[in-house]
Amino acid sequence: MEEAARRIASRLREAGYVAYFAGGCVRDILRGETPKDFDVATNATPDAVQKLFARSYAVGAHFGVIVVLEAGFQFEVATFRADDAYLDGRRPVAVHFSSPEEDAKRRDFTINGMFYDPVQEQVIDFVGGRADLEAKLIRAIGNATERFEEDRLRMLRAVRFATVLGFEIDAATWSALVTLAPAITQISAERIREELVRIFVSPNRVRGWDLLDKSGLLRAVLPELEAMKGCAQPEQFHPEGDVFEHTRLMLTLLPPQVSVPLVFSVLLHDVAKPVTSTVDATGRIRFNGHDRVGAEMTAQIMERLRFSRAEIEATAEMVRQHMVFKDVPNMRMARLKRFMARPTFAEELELHRVDCAGSHQMLDNYEFLLRKQDEFAHEPIIPPPLVKGEDLIALGLKPGPKFGEILEAVETRQLEGALSDRAHALAWIKEEYSLG
Repeated sequence: MEEAARRIASRLREAGYVAYFAGGCVRDILRGETPKDFDVATNATPDAVQKLFARSYAVGAHFGVIVVLEAGFQFEVATFRADDAYLDGRRPVAVHFSSPEEDAKRRDFTINGMFYDPVQEQVIDFVGGRADLEAKLIRAIGNATERFEEDRLRMLRAVRFATVLGFEIDAATWSALVTLAPAITQISAERIREELVRIFVSPNRVRGWDLLDKSGLLRAVLPELEAMKGCAQPEQFHPEGDVFEHTRLMLTLLPPQVSVPLVFSVLLHDVAKPVTSTVDATGRIRFNGHDRVGAEMTAQIMERLRFSRAEIEATAEMVRQHMVFKDVPNMRMARLKRFMARPTFAEELELHRVDCAGSHQMLDNYEFLLRKQDEFAHEPIIPPPLVKGEDLIALGLKPGPKFGEILEAVETRQLEGALSDRAHALAWIKEEYSLG
């Protein structure tokens, strides 16, 4: 990818234009990391770029951005520009083409405002980005309040960069962020979701949680989590504290790499505790139905943030099922196998582990299920059915609700080891249902 980006820059240079790598790829190069993508900034106009590169198309010609296809990769080639006023808190109403220095000053943070000349192998830094990179500091370029008012999403990006990179946020930048945090809701739900996902799938997700909390961004975008604060739990099961502290502790116990449904099921598994909290006659705190209500709230929250249908369904299912784990040692074999065969089970098991480890620390059921996984590993948990609908028709039954009842009954006996082949299954059906 880098070689292809260098070829693009070289072709622009040969045509008499300035061409630099820009933005995040420069930051990553200086950190010794491999960039995920390369952006090129140039003084060539969009028309000139498209004349030079036949395999290109405009994605933001109004903003001077052309996508160039090279060696199977896509590269954004953008003309140096300065932005006019931002009226919607997201994009400028107009831009005008300018110099590298003006282009650098319109960007969000100093560590993202540097250029790199791939021909001279030289960093061009008009904003002090290199010093902040060495100091591990997230600092807005120029006036932080103005940068955030121009584009509200930059507040979440500041938290994301501080989380992923492990950097501190400059004091003036942080102050402006805290002041403007309530305005983050002016950004589209999709963009908010993208930043939240990047923060919470990061191995440093707990730092992201803390920054979102302390800044007020968490309260603005996920008020349901804010409601967990001060929601007391029975001390004998939750010595760690309230629901908010319990959830934070669970985040610390997750492995570095997580899926979106897993980390969001951790965030939301107890989301309904504040609204279901009661105290019974003995004085014990209870959260009756918080799993069911929580699944409904989880779906609503994730729909609000425009998650995919698959992510919503998986996460809601994990929240819905997370209390069932307390019952697994007493399940009949058929129910246990069906429970373990569900597609979300593996991640539900991890949710259960961190739920227990982040509270009473009793992992008996988790270890029981690990043993069962080993026990069932040599064959499918749900084996192929011994009989099918056509077999029931052959026995003289007419299709209808009874079919499902009979097939489930056969499967239950099969899962419990009482039936092992088709002949015995058919014989059992004939006897059990008085057929022929």
